This record gives sequence, C-alpha cells and structure tokens, in this order.
Amino acid sequence: MRLATFNILHGRSLADGEVHVGRFADAVRDLDVDVLALQEVDRDQPRSHGADLTVVAAEAMGAPEHRFVATLHGEPGLWTAATGDRQPALASYGIALLSRHPVLSWHVYQLPVLRRRAPVRWPDARWPTLVRDEPRAALVAVVQHPAGALTVVATHLTYIPGWNRRQLRRLVTMVQPHPRPLVLLGDLNIEADEAVRSSGLRSLATAATFPVSEPDRQLDHILADGRVEPAGPARSVDTGLSDHRALVVDVSLR
Repeated sequence: MRLATFNILHGRSLADGEVHVGRFADAVRDLDVDVLALQEVDRDQPRSHGADLTVVAAEAMGAPEHRFVATLHGEPGLWTAATGDRQPALASYGIALLSRHPVLSWHVYQLPVLRRRAPVRWPDARWPTLVRDEPRAALVAVVQHPAGALTVVATHLTYIPGWNRRQLRRLVTMVQPHPRPLVLLGDLNIEADEAVRSSGLRSLATAATFPVSEPDRQLDHILADGRVEPAGPARSVDTGLSDHRALVVDVSLR
C-alpha cells in the first residue's frame, strides 16, 4: 500500500502564484498512491475556481472513498469556524482523506485550540507576532486492505509552538480505541524527533518536506503504531504546487 500526505496550499503554485485545477489533478495522479491525506483543501472557493479539490483529487487518483472535513467556512479574511457534523454547504476550507480501498467506518475529531493570541516568530521576522489559531480537526478512516484493516488518521496541527505537541498527544489519546495497525498522516508543524517523542509512535517516513524548493526540515509526517512497516525508503516529492513537498512511502501490513 502506498501512503502519502500533502499540504496542497489550496492547489496554488509558488512558481506563478496561480491555481490550475488540471495541474492539481495531474500532481495527485502522478503520486499514484492508495491512501492520501490532504491539508489546506478548498471547496467552492473563488481563489480555486469554485472547485471541490477533494473530488478533483479523488477522480485523479481513482479513490471511490473520500471525505472532506471543513475547519473554516467563508472566504479568506471572513472565516468562521466549522465544527463536527455540521459541515457547511458554502465555501469552506479544511482537510481531506482519500482511499482506493474500501472504508469500513469514518470518524471526525475536533482538536483543542488555544483560545488566546500567542507569539509566533516567522522565519524572516525580527520579532514575534501575536496570532490567533484556527480550528483544527482529525479525520479517521478504517480502511479494508486485502491484508487486513488499517486505521488511517489525517490531520493538520497548529503552527503555534508547544500547542501543536499538545494537540498531537491529545489526538493519540482520542484514536486509542481504533484498531491497529494505525498510521497518522499530516502536516504536524513539528520536526521529526519531536513528532515521535510527543506521539509515542514510530516514523515510517524520513525526508525533508519544507520549504518546497530546498527543503531543510520535515513538518509532514507518516507515523505508525502496530504491525505496519515501510516497504522502501520514503520520497519527498516536489509536485510543482504548494510550499510543501508531498511525503510518500510504501508500506506493508504484517
């Protein structure tokens, strides 16, 4: 089974600053994965031509099973939180999970969010900026593979230092009742050693994924618990889109 996680930056390319839906579909098709976790996904947004990017990706990779979870709705600058099962029917933004294999069950979890502004120092800034985080969620699918069931968890954690580690620990507790083996995929906004240490899970994929042109850190991860192992080295793929590379790995279920 080939797994991948990809923060798509709503399908925008840094080369020209534009979103081309066909180019996004080609990028997903070329990854040729069985299970794909996406972050920063648009649905019905003017900036991405009103496309449902989850459906575009599902058609490109041949994934009959797919779900989108909105964490925000409205347009950029006018965001409103979107939570739980009350998914909006208007323009929205969030995470998605797609599978070529049948899915036995789907589950959505809301993650704790810091309710006050917090200082974040951006890479090129001299001083920290006070920011307010957005809602965060996790999407879980129990995938039926010929070798057995696999629980897949997709998420996008906050960029606020310390709080992302707290969200990760909380998420691991939330998904404890789900069957093993389990894989957790997503942009965790923390680097590899800390992701393993905070989650208590094993890493299946080690490769720098950010920034896209000359990556020097790994913010995107594929972590595991139970009888699943990498079947080869991970790949960090520059798709021509986003400020992140896609992280891809083949795994085997034992």
